[in-house]
Amino acid sequence: MRISDTSDRWWKNAVIYCLDVERYLDSDGDGCGDLRGLAQRMDYLAELGITCLWLMPLNPSPGRDDGYDITDFYAIDSRLGNFGEFVEVIRTARDRGIRVVMDLVINHTSDQHPWFQASRSSTDSPYRDYYVWRDDPPTKNQPSAFPGDAKSIWEFDRKTRQYYLHNFYKHQPDLNIAHPPVRDEIARMVGFWTELGVSGFRVDAVPFLIEAKSEAGGKNSQPDPADQPLPDPHDYLADISGFLSRRSSEAMMLGEVNLTHQQQLVYFGAGERRELQMQFDFVVMQSVYLSMVRHDSRPLAAALADRPELPADCQWGNFVRNHDELTLDKLSDTERQEVFEAFAPDPGMRLYDRGIRRRLPTMLGGDARRIRMAYSLMFSLPGAPVLFYGEEIGMGENLAVPDRYAVRTPMQWSAGANAGFSQAPAEQLVTPVVTGEYGPERVNVAAQRRDPDSLAHFMRTLIQAYRNSPEIGWGELAIVETGDDRVFAHLVRASIGSMLAVHNFADAPIGLTLTLPDVPPGSRLVDMLHNEVTPIEDGVVALRLDPYGYRWLRITSDADTRVG
Repeated sequence: MRISDTSDRWWKNAVIYCLDVERYLDSDGDGCGDLRGLAQRMDYLAELGITCLWLMPLNPSPGRDDGYDITDFYAIDSRLGNFGEFVEVIRTARDRGIRVVMDLVINHTSDQHPWFQASRSSTDSPYRDYYVWRDDPPTKNQPSAFPGDAKSIWEFDRKTRQYYLHNFYKHQPDLNIAHPPVRDEIARMVGFWTELGVSGFRVDAVPFLIEAKSEAGGKNSQPDPADQPLPDPHDYLADISGFLSRRSSEAMMLGEVNLTHQQQLVYFGAGERRELQMQFDFVVMQSVYLSMVRHDSRPLAAALADRPELPADCQWGNFVRNHDELTLDKLSDTERQEVFEAFAPDPGMRLYDRGIRRRLPTMLGGDARRIRMAYSLMFSLPGAPVLFYGEEIGMGENLAVPDRYAVRTPMQWSAGANAGFSQAPAEQLVTPVVTGEYGPERVNVAAQRRDPDSLAHFMRTLIQAYRNSPEIGWGELAIVETGDDRVFAHLVRASIGSMLAVHNFADAPIGLTLTLPDVPPGSRLVDMLHNEVTPIEDGVVALRLDPYGYRWLRITSDADTRVG
């Protein structure tokens, strides 16, 4: 690995921060966050250490799926701002070393999109094949992506007397990516936003894009064996990636692919044929929660051991929370119930029988030790960490807000009115502010910036340690035997250096002795978080961990030229 690679393939060791513009900062007092407000907080993000900003949808939308139901892919919701302000966000971010990526929602549109309005106007409409229509759908009872919200993925349209496909809500008809004009439109979308300065895209719900399109076909017809075979959707994903690379050599695509590791491997592509440069690791995320519930590192160790080797330019996105429900669908029924009972004991805290609609601090009962251990673990695992806005200060959720939106509440900037998010009357806010123990009176940016013992300061320290350790993003993982299942230890090694991370899942102090393979004579461990030095004797090191304690230890020697 060359040090220049860390900038050429910047996503390998990026620190990604996801935010919803309409809930971040309101600059004009209308109760809705906006692009001007985001630009005003760019220095805050730079101070935190963020290197990549992921923006949730900005497009015009009826707002029935929080912006993922889009009516114009080439416009900005007027409540959020205009193109001049968008470009100013990009420029301001770039000036502070922050790249910007945005959601690419190409599975579906809103049913209010002009394409769909034209498509449903007549079976002879030139836009008919922009969507998937059937006289008799093949699987009428197949559930949608949101169980309980729709009984089928097919909806009958009374005007044209056919069914249209929708893998999500019925007001989000699926685009037909087998139709060449739709592919052309998607290429134009990618090219359009790339020209405005974005450095890539987070691609929404990729498996639905791939799998559901086997249903696609010609106008007004049932599948016919004489038809030409549909294009391979994986080839199409590679085509989008190739087009993006031609338009911007630095751009990448981060995919939401909630599948097993082996299934995910296909979505990265093979050889020189790239599909996605990054994917979220849902399997490891879910194993972390199971390990925390059991105070046992073995579920996490098993999930990491299951990770396949990735192409050199690809990366995992590590996270403990995102903008949706905290899905637990890769756990067994028994395992999922364990996590539910520990972290979502009230059924109102659960969603779709598979996920949790809470943030991490509330799930852990506000235990600062466990919260910090969880984030330390996330940053230390091979991959790139992904934060959801407010995690850096330990925001909670508002369970009075329905469904997944419980965690999408206004950012808490201060203890003042509306958490410093907006000067509008509280009833005009786009979403109510969190109240109670995790409300802005107790959890806010202003107070934590002044407190060296705050979670925000700890997060900055973690981010700095991560950015000073490119081996985490580029190196090879080796799980180290600890002799105690309550403790997880792993090595990450690259040509530029090696580090050891140790995490205690138990509420008890633990002493242990580790044997480190292939350690040069005279090596020692330098603690990157606590400024301590521990000697290594013949490859063996003795460590002691506090309850829920953690250590980041760089393997170094007198010959090492690295600083820190």
